[in-house]
Amino acid sequence: MAVKRVNPNRMELLRLKQQLQVARRGHKLMKDKRDELMRQFLELVREVADLRIKMEKLLNQANADMVLARASMGSEVVEAALMTDAPPLELIISEENTMGVRSPAFQMPAADKLADKLTDLPYAMSSASGELDQAVDALYNVFPVMMELAELEHKALLMAAEIERTRRRVNSLEYVMIPDHEDTIRSITMKMEEHERESQTRLMKVKDLILEAEIKKKQAQSELRRSQN
Repeated sequence: MAVKRVNPNRMELLRLKQQLQVARRGHKLMKDKRDELMRQFLELVREVADLRIKMEKLLNQANADMVLARASMGSEVVEAALMTDAPPLELIISEENTMGVRSPAFQMPAADKLADKLTDLPYAMSSASGELDQAVDALYNVFPVMMELAELEHKALLMAAEIERTRRRVNSLEYVMIPDHEDTIRSITMKMEEHERESQTRLMKVKDLILEAEIKKKQAQSELRRSQN
């Protein structure tokens, strides 16, 4: 711990005590923020893990359906059918603020709008089979989950960085700033008490000198009166 070089007076002592009070209040707020961020981060990690499992299952199903479509129609026919431009999907990007962590949020179109997209599949129906319809439908089902997973994974990364920043601030307050201020306040208090004791000692000496001078003066006056008599 380090004692700050300051003038040991009452104004400086008051200023340091006020700073210490603010630092302790900030330390509590930062700890509360860190703990809440950790709680939300752990929930987010579990949600990401569940979504990843869900996405992998959907991708495996889409891949299996595509294998069936290729086996039924032939790879060249499937490739040719999928060369047709797909109808665009709307993706709305906004921003979320969680405990000071700003992260992008992806919003898919409403379920009825997405269903309309699926009825207009990106290939000629004459050359397609039911297996290809099922495979493309499975891929469309993966897309919303994939977007949600990307959103949550990015949010988790940003939240982890904010947790680390908050942790460093908490440690700086807890192990550096607050102890330094406490040590400096103790040092100033001790010096002021020492100065006060020295002042009292000097004052007592002055009083003793004054008292001694008065006694001598009275003795001199008494001797003068006796000599006159």
